[in-house]
Amino acid sequence: MPTPRRSQTERSQSTQAALITAARTLFAEQGYAAVPADEIVRAAGVTRGALYHHFGDKQGLFRAVIEQIETEITEELKTVLDAAGDPWTGALGVLSRFLDLCLRPEVVRIALTDAVSVLGWQEWRELEARYGLGLITEILESAAADGLLIDAPIPELAQLALSACAEAALMIAHAEDREAAKEKSLAALVALLSGLVKQPPVS
Repeated sequence: MPTPRRSQTERSQSTQAALITAARTLFAEQGYAAVPADEIVRAAGVTRGALYHHFGDKQGLFRAVIEQIETEITEELKTVLDAAGDPWTGALGVLSRFLDLCLRPEVVRIALTDAVSVLGWQEWRELEARYGLGLITEILESAAADGLLIDAPIPELAQLALSACAEAALMIAHAEDREAAKEKSLAALVALLSGLVKQPPVS
């Protein structure tokens, strides 16, 4: 039987996926600045015109890569939260997993190093907020519903908690001993979060 012809949408999606996969691998291995667009399209097996058509330029492709990574991180953290028995356990589990993710070389290079310089501080913070703020807000609202949270405005608490987590991620990424930095950051963030809880459950 002849192979069914793929639709234009399927071909477009396949091309975009090939470019994102190739770029993600190369950016993780070499860093954004060291990877020319021609190397990406060769690795993806597509034309340079395809990159410009789908992403505009190399920076646009980088945005697609970082969006993919942030989506995966959020989904992984959401799984941890959904498996927790209570908001406090969920918050600690999410926090620990997030900092573990910050040790991954791919995350360090793309999401915590190159993203800040390629996108700029403001866009990077907006990206982090778009993916992380909803999850933090969900945790705080759940804690408030269970009577665990102190009397304070949740939107503002969520923004501040997000900022603290983002700063911890950057400290880990730029530390000489990332594992030690992760442990210290976790202890510090748990201390901060404990101040938001009326009576933390005894573990």
